[in-house]
Amino acid sequence: MSRLRLIIEREFIAKVRNKSFLMMTFLSPLLMVGMGALVFFLMKKNDEKVKNIVYVDESGLFSKDIFKDSKTIKYQDFTKLGLEETKKKVEGGDYYGALYIPKLDSIEVLAKSIEFYSKDSPGMSVLGNIERKIETRFRNLKLNNFGIDLAKIKASKISSDIKMFNFSGEESSKAKNVASIIAGGAAGYLLFMFVMIYGTSVMRSVIEEKTSRIIEIIVSSVKPFQLMLGKIIGNASAGLLQFFIWGVIMLIISVVASSLLGVDMMEMQTSKVSAEQMDAMKEAASGGKLEQIIKEVLNLPLFKIFCLFIFYFLGGYMLYSSLFAAVGAAVDNETDTQQFMMPIMLPLMLGIYVGFFTVINDPHGPISVLFSYIPFTSPIVMLMRIPFGVAWWEIAISMILLIVTFMVMVWLAAKIYRVGILMYGKKPSYKDLWKWIRYNG
Repeated sequence: MSRLRLIIEREFIAKVRNKSFLMMTFLSPLLMVGMGALVFFLMKKNDEKVKNIVYVDESGLFSKDIFKDSKTIKYQDFTKLGLEETKKKVEGGDYYGALYIPKLDSIEVLAKSIEFYSKDSPGMSVLGNIERKIETRFRNLKLNNFGIDLAKIKASKISSDIKMFNFSGEESSKAKNVASIIAGGAAGYLLFMFVMIYGTSVMRSVIEEKTSRIIEIIVSSVKPFQLMLGKIIGNASAGLLQFFIWGVIMLIISVVASSLLGVDMMEMQTSKVSAEQMDAMKEAASGGKLEQIIKEVLNLPLFKIFCLFIFYFLGGYMLYSSLFAAVGAAVDNETDTQQFMMPIMLPLMLGIYVGFFTVINDPHGPISVLFSYIPFTSPIVMLMRIPFGVAWWEIAISMILLIVTFMVMVWLAAKIYRVGILMYGKKPSYKDLWKWIRYNG
């Protein structure tokens, strides 16, 4: 144990004293905030630019009441000029584009015959805005043709808000589901990023020591298994320290920016979403729904989620890092790792895919449950399921399977590590790895 502790300390100190580690630890949050501020500034500038769009309506179905101006789009009626004159004026002037609506008897045919002319390719959001105005107008015209009163249709609209309860009488809500999605998604994605960054860091560390032949001296004093485990734990400790420092720096920057500079960090984030998404968010925020979501996040079993997050976080990292360490020991350079990386990466990517596309839609469905048991995907999938409420026996099965699989994979990885760490000059194959696992010398 004393030798293992020395290896862990050596790996940890070597990692945190590295210049690139120190630079990334303290510069990454600043770069992230700087990039966010730059995107915020550029999008603000982009929103300030007014797009002048003219329209030629030969159908007589549209008016200024339909094409209402917004903060960024201004409409002008050039119907009297005609299409050809309008095109010349738009092409030679400071206009965003020209919309042409021909005169046709059929609304269905007219809907497919409208044209838009511009110097450059128009933005999809602008075209989408115009299409929604046209579709609304055509829909209303068809309803009038059917003899349907639009006022009655508007008066008939009513919203429904279903209250949700479990069989013990505890009330739930859609806000709680949103809170669960946020908590689970953040935990799963953070684990994925940690495994990717620090698992590959373990692999590179092994490759560097192997190519420099330092490893030959080290293994004369300690067992290969101790060396592998020490590298994994040492890198994990450095990674957790880096994550903690990032969190503290981001918190300090947020407080300073909000209090002294008057910068709204939430506004910087929401500037990256579309206008439609912003409208939906504003609608959700009205009536106290945003406060309800925040309240539901705080009402989640945060301590339980945190404890299980630590378990799956460490379990998933240790499982995959042992595989990364084995790959690093098997090869002589980073280029040769490509053939072994894909089988390791696939379960991680599958876990993210199942988590974001299956768990969010049906957290207790058979696919979600199955992949929360499979050890190679359970650290991500189970973390994303836990905020939705998972039975203790399901969590117990998942944890036991993860622990057993981790022990088996560490044992197999150690067998590859102890042979591969001293092998040079040959690009290993899967057949070679199998021989090293079976080797009992």
